[in-house]
Amino acid sequence: MKNLDYGIIGNCRSAALVSKTGSVEWLCLPHFAAASAFAKILDEDKGGFFSIRPIEEYETEQFYIPRTNILVTRYSCQSGVFELHDFMPRYRNEYGVYYTPPDIVRYIKHISGKVNVVVDFEPRLGYAQPQTAVKLEEDYLKAHTTTGEYDSIYLYSSLNKRNIKNKLPLCIEKNEYLLLSYNQKLLQQSTKRSYLKHQRTKVYWLNWSDKTTSFKKYEEEINRSALTLKLLNYQKSGAILAALTTSLPETIGEVRNWDYRFCWIRDASMVVKIMTQLGHQRIAERYLNFIISLMPDKGEKMQIMYGIHGEKELTEKNLDHLSGYEGSKPVRIGNAAYSQKQNDIYGILMDVILQYFELFRSTLGNSEDLWTIVRNIVKVVDENWQQPDKGIWEIRSEGKHFTFSKVLCWVAIDRACKIAKLLKRDTYVNAWTVLKETIAADIHANAWSEEKHTFTQSYGSNDLDAAVLLMESYGFIKADDQRYKKTVLAIKKELEHDGLMYRYKNEDDFGEPQSAFTICSFWLINSLYKIGLKDEATRKFEKLLSYSNHLGLFSEDLDFKTRRLLGNFPQAYSHLAIIETAITLSGEEVSKEQQIMQSIRL
Repeated sequence: MKNLDYGIIGNCRSAALVSKTGSVEWLCLPHFAAASAFAKILDEDKGGFFSIRPIEEYETEQFYIPRTNILVTRYSCQSGVFELHDFMPRYRNEYGVYYTPPDIVRYIKHISGKVNVVVDFEPRLGYAQPQTAVKLEEDYLKAHTTTGEYDSIYLYSSLNKRNIKNKLPLCIEKNEYLLLSYNQKLLQQSTKRSYLKHQRTKVYWLNWSDKTTSFKKYEEEINRSALTLKLLNYQKSGAILAALTTSLPETIGEVRNWDYRFCWIRDASMVVKIMTQLGHQRIAERYLNFIISLMPDKGEKMQIMYGIHGEKELTEKNLDHLSGYEGSKPVRIGNAAYSQKQNDIYGILMDVILQYFELFRSTLGNSEDLWTIVRNIVKVVDENWQQPDKGIWEIRSEGKHFTFSKVLCWVAIDRACKIAKLLKRDTYVNAWTVLKETIAADIHANAWSEEKHTFTQSYGSNDLDAAVLLMESYGFIKADDQRYKKTVLAIKKELEHDGLMYRYKNEDDFGEPQSAFTICSFWLINSLYKIGLKDEATRKFEKLLSYSNHLGLFSEDLDFKTRRLLGNFPQAYSHLAIIETAITLSGEEVSKEQQIMQSIRL
């Protein structure tokens, strides 16, 4: 059975997936949302890959250099041992500017003996639609398209380039390097230069991890998840991707295959909130500047998602020439959900804005812009909260009055009131408080089922939804409220299956869901802990953590029977939930003062 046994490397410009045996099988250059150069993960034959493999029998071990995003694949064979250190350079140069080239460095560290290897350099540019040729130049191998739209990449190496091109044996008996770049390099490349980039990048990630708030329990899991979330942050704009990939199926052989290389307001805002709690406030500043840049006009409506450069049209189309992950078609690029109406995004974004005002309002240079956004959001919520929407799960059929969406409309107004008080704009508070109370009363009157003694997925329905568990996290209801306790236990009874959680069980546009949505399992654990079932929550959490891949990474979904990872990978939702749940179960709360001090540590 195939599993998503990949590591992620990146530098906040792009990222790659490297298999357990050291094969690059997903990479888009020069940035996250560009066409793929390697996409074997989506088509074993056509997709393209970049691997190093000993000719003789070998075993591999794979791990990250602790507290970094440098991935090590260790090859052991009878004739010798060497390590492949994969990374994308990221560090500050002598001018204080981040150096984040569209490059992968594959630094080969010789350990012992002499190992004969073959380098398989099989790029397939442009999602493998055009033909790709590889030609030998004096300083590099150049891969370029020969049909369709022109594209190219360059491979530099201390190894014999002719042997690489012709797949002839190469001997590893000393340290070597391979450097793949979207650009032609201006400086002479060497093993020494690659090692220097390796060390500078390692220092960058160690320093970054040192700024991450420490906890007594689950420290390693929190740090790895935080490092993973950082890799999904696009430095240039401040956008945060939902996941690195497109079209990895929620269920093998079905059609729930989506492109997640975009910035969802909901997902990104959740990530920003948790990362700020861990001491990384600059990610919040860049993200809020991204949001400000998207809303130049006061009357402009906010979309649920945007491209990483701020694109507003994300037209969806199928790549029919690719067979899909394990034959799961279609392979999609773009995402038609960008045009949906989802009322929950306003509350989640407003929650982040409040957090930022609370922590950094005295130094916030764009506070007036954010205050304008706050007032615009209140206006939009006031006009739309009574309308149906598509909900957090992006149902593509007819809209409903989803409970979670209503609660998050309440959150938007509640946080707006708090922001107004912080900014001493008391005249707004009274009117907004009335609106907040009106929404709350509507939820209590319409979302509670007397038949099931629980809050339900939508008004007038008896269907349950894991997202309703977040009512307590956002402050709508207390954990000791009997209605919340009953809701948690009812959702657990109906949506939990063999220790994992459905999002919901009622049929949607594509039938009844067949896989467990990973974040929902973490939500349940969080809720169980908060209503007092702490031992059960801890057991479930540690069991769920064991379902990660060999590097502690999670995708969007888990197969109920086999526990294999499914869906796009690595998933921001899953890793932010790991952090949030680990903090809850550690019994530690991060004060605002701690967040501020952590963010300015040297």
